[in-house]
Amino acid sequence: MIIVLKADVKEEAIEKLIDKISGQGLIVHDIKRGGVGRMLGLVGDIPQALEDSLDRVDIVESVLKVREPYKLSGRRFHPEDTVVSVGDAKIGGGNFAVIAGPCSVESEEQILSIARDISNSGAKFLRGGAFKPRTSPYSFHGLGLDGLELLKIAKQKTNLPIVTEILSQEHLENFAEDVDIIQIGARNMQNFTLLREVGSLKKPVLLKRGLSSTLEELLMAAEYVINGGSDQVILCERGIRTFETSTRNTLDLSAVPVLKQKSHLPVIVDPSHGTGYWYLVEPLSLAAVAVGADGLIIEVHNMPQNALCDGQQSITPEVFHHLMKRIKRVYEAVHEMK
Repeated sequence: MIIVLKADVKEEAIEKLIDKISGQGLIVHDIKRGGVGRMLGLVGDIPQALEDSLDRVDIVESVLKVREPYKLSGRRFHPEDTVVSVGDAKIGGGNFAVIAGPCSVESEEQILSIARDISNSGAKFLRGGAFKPRTSPYSFHGLGLDGLELLKIAKQKTNLPIVTEILSQEHLENFAEDVDIIQIGARNMQNFTLLREVGSLKKPVLLKRGLSSTLEELLMAAEYVINGGSDQVILCERGIRTFETSTRNTLDLSAVPVLKQKSHLPVIVDPSHGTGYWYLVEPLSLAAVAVGADGLIIEVHNMPQNALCDGQQSITPEVFHHLMKRIKRVYEAVHEMK
């Protein structure tokens, strides 16, 4: 629900109304100040008695019902684009950034070599899996906390912020201390307890779309993170499961403009998981830039043929360097047309 207040209302009267609403267990957001007056957004289960009484409050101009269930992640309560910042690196609000690195951290030599290469090519963040959710219990599941230590070494040597996936609440303390952007993978998109706990850390969160999830379900998952305490959420389209078998997943690029219309949160695309094949990463990356993505997350490995995880969808540092040049040209061309 949105409450539009009359112009030139005294601050004391506004605060009194906010206290009344908050006292009934609702969250009140200041949406807008200026020409059309001040607007308040209400989040929570609004009692009918309160709803009926708002029209009779003398400082209230009108009351608007918001049908969308995602209040905190939606644009109605937050018209301006959210910019996620880690040091000098930014995503969203006109800031484009590429996150790159191996699917899995395998050794200090491997992660350092890749981190240096992608940094030299213009990547702003280093991704690397320390904990890996795998379909098979017999596959490589990552180095765990040892992998996290190797990511920290790579960050120290390159100054690239770390992006890595959390699988369990037992590692919240480690991630709170060592990780710059905490990734919630597709399989955990609706792990609501984990979403709230990660939100409570008040750190940037990269939230991947579930394998068969609608965009509304993705936004509701983001709602859990924001409700938990972090408004620095990045949405990631990484392909969904369809009947098509030519690619690993079906990359839904239409999700980008739809999400940007519905939400203020930055939207990035994962062409690596979205296709499953290294030779499709480049064309889908360029297409993602063209439809307005705020960034990309790309798997890069120095020896894909020997990778312990997802080598078939990883590009080499050389290919990545070439791709970054093309991404820049497409981004500039798209923004020149606006």
